[in-house]
Amino acid sequence: MFARIDHIGVAVEDLDAAIKLYEETFGMALVHRETVTEQGVEAVLLDVGENHVELLAPLGPDTPVGKFLAKKGPGIHHVAYQVTDIDATLEQLKAAGMRLIDQAPRTGIRGSRVAFVNPRSAGSVLTEIVEPAAH
Repeated sequence: MFARIDHIGVAVEDLDAAIKLYEETFGMALVHRETVTEQGVEAVLLDVGENHVELLAPLGPDTPVGKFLAKKGPGIHHVAYQVTDIDATLEQLKAAGMRLIDQAPRTGIRGSRVAFVNPRSAGSVLTEIVEPAAH
């Protein structure tokens, strides 16, 4: 079902400070920065081999990441898995009885199509599925 881990999402309060940590201390290259209004975040992708760490800063306190930070503080927010056909994967997950946050894909970073699986049916882990945009 999943091709590979696409990225690990990390919620942060100070995006620039987090970027500095990941670039200078961990030696990761920042490859993309974008405001994803639909998800209420400013996000950056940093390369780790063929995968990424995605740093997420909320655009406001009432966004999903803003609420996450208020409740749990900074830290791992989600694990994202890459798929080749997100529509088919959503149907497979529904058929398997998984509770979905997104019944249909929405737009993610770099024009990808994304959907989230409810953590209550995914071992308490917020799980994102990602179909990268065709380049």
